[in-house]
Amino acid sequence: MSEMDFSALNEAGLNLQAVLDLDALPLALRNGIDPGHRYRQLILIGHGGRILWEQVQAAGLQSEHPIDDFSCTIVKAWLAAQWPERAFVIAYPGGDAVDLQALGKQAGWHHDSPFRVGINAVWGTWYAYRVLVLADTCLAPSPRVDGESPCLACSGRPCITACPGDALAEADFSLQKCVAYRRQPESLCRATCVARTMCPVRPEHRYPDAQIAHSYLRSLAMIEQYERASPDHPATKR
Repeated sequence: MSEMDFSALNEAGLNLQAVLDLDALPLALRNGIDPGHRYRQLILIGHGGRILWEQVQAAGLQSEHPIDDFSCTIVKAWLAAQWPERAFVIAYPGGDAVDLQALGKQAGWHHDSPFRVGINAVWGTWYAYRVLVLADTCLAPSPRVDGESPCLACSGRPCITACPGDALAEADFSLQKCVAYRRQPESLCRATCVARTMCPVRPEHRYPDAQIAHSYLRSLAMIEQYERASPDHPATKR
């Protein structure tokens, strides 16, 4: 087993990394990621806090998905420098759907929050999965990050009462209420998530407003595109 130098990723803001042996994963999860069992390991790469967005802005990328494009460019260059002779493929972003949250739980990064954004004790909800690499490497697997969800120690649960769409009013999160409220013209959640911004865990890592708006406006556009393509949508029936 050998170690890998993650410093180039950290400098770019991709400051979360976990190496997992594919054979150690639950079989269903492994088959969903690498159905042909072609690779030995996966490298899960994410970011926490503000540095990645600052680096993306400094790069000046003019593309539809600047965060994804920047992250993939950095990761490919890093892999080529570290392991030029090893085969690898980027399984996310792009390609088939990947259960990133399940992988995050394997690494110990991810706990569910009431508003269905991953949360952990280090970054709160201000982190995200950016790149998943399948690689023919023999790296030392990362130790699992132990710890409980910060939500268990949160007595006030301000995220629940702050949600203007009442999506958290019942025992479980209501995606239908969340989407319906976000699509309203005067919604407070068109370009943000009010519940998320009210979470008291690690507010010092909160993304800049521009980054929050970029992500939530993109997700809203995807929701509206999906609904326009629905057979029940008036435009589809014409």
